[in-house]
This record gives sequence, C-alpha cells and structure tokens, in this order.
Amino acid sequence: MIIKKAFVKTLPVMAAYIILGMGFGILMDDKGYAPVLSVGSSILIYAGSMQYVAVSLLTDGVSLWYAALMTLMVNARHLFYGIAMIIKYKDMGLFKPYLIFGLTDETFSLLCEDKEYPKDKKNIRRYCFFVTLFDHLYWIAGTAIGALVGSLIDFDSKGIDFSMTALFVTVFVEQWLTSKEHRFALTGLGSAALCLLIFDSSIFLIPAMILISLMSTVFYLSGNNTERNT
Repeated sequence: MIIKKAFVKTLPVMAAYIILGMGFGILMDDKGYAPVLSVGSSILIYAGSMQYVAVSLLTDGVSLWYAALMTLMVNARHLFYGIAMIIKYKDMGLFKPYLIFGLTDETFSLLCEDKEYPKDKKNIRRYCFFVTLFDHLYWIAGTAIGALVGSLIDFDSKGIDFSMTALFVTVFVEQWLTSKEHRFALTGLGSAALCLLIFDSSIFLIPAMILISLMSTVFYLSGNNTERNT
C-alpha cells in the first residue's frame, strides 16, 4: 500500500525525469562516453542539472578545483533543502543516508509539505524512502534509454543540453505566477545580470552563485529573526 502510494505520488516526476535523463544519456554518448559511465553517474552522482554541467566540465578539461567549486555553487540550494528537512528526517534511521543523497529538487517538493504522510513513523520512513527511490530509478532509466538510443541512432544532439535550462525557466515562471514573494527570484536575476556585466560570460556563473547564496542566506536569517520578534 505504501509502495503504491509513493509510486502514484511520483508519477509527475517520472514524466520529467525519463525525458531529462534521456537527454543526459544522449549528450554523454555524443561526447564519446560509454553508456556504463552515463548510467553509473546517474546512480552514484544523481545531480540532475549538475550532471549536464559536468559533461561540459569533462570535455573542456577544466581543473579539479574549478569543477569542485562549480559543483558546490550549482548545488548550493540543497543547503536550504537540508535545513528544511532536518526535523522530518531526524528519525529516519537506516534510511537517512539515502534520503539525504536522493534529495533532489523534485523529491524535496514532494516531501517537504506532503499532507498525505502516513500517521505512524515506520510507514513514514518507508513512504519517504520509496518516493526518493522511485524518483532515482526514473532518472537512471531515462539515462539508460538515452545512452542506448544515442549509441544506436546517429543524429544531431545540438540543443539537448538546453533542456535543463528550459525546465528551470518553466519552474521559475510557474513559481513567479503562483507566489506573492518575489525577493529570491529578483535576487537571482539581479545577481546574474550584475555578475555578467562585471565578469566575462565564461566565468560569471560562480560569482553569481556565490552572491545569490549570500543574499538568500541574509533573507532567510532576517526572516527567521522577524518571526521570533513577532
């Protein structure tokens, strides 16, 4: 029953992850990487947008330090995901390490305020585990399909790496339209524009992510202080 409930909950994510995973698999094959490396990275790294970025980092031969810093900045938002899930994950027992590893954007959105949580702790653990596992399996399956298709069919893969950008633009627009609070969205846009003007277009991303992380932290802490004072 818990497995079925988790599966139904993750069906929208399956639709997205299969397609995006296929794009990643095809892109990896286009750059000359074997399917086993594509699938292996989706099993062990499982970082969505960062996996797309990693393809460029690998092919461009950037330094290890640059790759590490880029990874930290791209995934800095997960710091806030982790903070938000501290209470929910504190009693997860043996499931906890995997739940932390598998906390992607979509999984976080399904679990952060899910009103359909089972009532007892044992089933809550199983529910969170299976939601996380199903999302992970969708990404792995999409990657495997994409790598296989890429190895069997020769076609122009130009533009596939833009699929994650398109997804984030779609999410941004949807959240802008449905949310009354636009501080964080405007901070991201403003920081990116400012750093693009100051730095070269090839290196502006890291300064922009640092600035966004700092500003978001200030907003988060100031918001908590305001709540305590009221």
